[in-house]
Amino acid sequence: MNLGIFAISLYVLLQASDFFVEAAERIGLAAGIPPFIIGVTIVALGTSLPELASSIEAVLMGDSKIVIGNVAGSNIANIALVLGLVAVVGKQVKVNESIMNVDIPILVSSAFLLWFVVHDQTVSIFEAIVLLGALAVFLFYSLNNNEGEETEKTKINGKDIGILILAGIAIKFSAEYTIKSIIELSKLLEIGSEVIAASVVALGTSLPEVFVSLAAIRKGKTDIAVGNILGSNIFNTYAVMGISALVGTLVIPVNVINFVLPFMVALTVMFAVMCISKKISRWEGLMLLIFYGLFMVELFSDL
Repeated sequence: MNLGIFAISLYVLLQASDFFVEAAERIGLAAGIPPFIIGVTIVALGTSLPELASSIEAVLMGDSKIVIGNVAGSNIANIALVLGLVAVVGKQVKVNESIMNVDIPILVSSAFLLWFVVHDQTVSIFEAIVLLGALAVFLFYSLNNNEGEETEKTKINGKDIGILILAGIAIKFSAEYTIKSIIELSKLLEIGSEVIAASVVALGTSLPEVFVSLAAIRKGKTDIAVGNILGSNIFNTYAVMGISALVGTLVIPVNVINFVLPFMVALTVMFAVMCISKKISRWEGLMLLIFYGLFMVELFSDL
């Protein structure tokens, strides 16, 4: 029964987030926001909503170990799984100059900052404020450094605003039941909730990034695809961890510090190295998919 509740609630969470993303993207385009900026802000925030909603619910329900597993696991899935699939399907993903010079260093810095913040197995209020402050700096830069890409403004549809509100309500309740079922499943299977969060939940909540990025690649919009992955990981690290830490005390399990976080940091650095050539080839995408498979095997091997 708990497995069924988990599957249904996660499905509703993803569908509601998808509606939210689509409505937010239409509103952003109508407001004249360039596509890449939409990728690193509106779309990235929307596709991070499952992680944020489920993490807040986890803290409120007293199982905050889910938060770090969710964040680190989702960041790993975004790079290894999503980017890997994008590179394989698109054959080659181009990385523009601004991403390489600014956004990649911000992404790598966010990974190391997260590792530093949680090394003592908790996140203080001050550290949460630092994370949210870093997010504010990232958003400010993204919104004020458009390289001449213009988008014509149109009238914002009131229907899209209504969809945002209804989707937000659906996200709240589906996240609540998702976390309840995770807690029960972890007890029944005698598996740490952070392991389930870093694997099954992270995989499920990364599906919006998969769909959005693959759709962007098929339309030839590589900026949105890469920007979505970058922005989503930065939002996960700064917004999800920062907001969750303000909601309640976060507990960081030892296995996350010893394995999951180092793997996330190493994968992020590898992603940055791949981007030096300003393109990610299909074979590099296959290598990322292999790394994701190895991560999943290793995660459950010590149980």
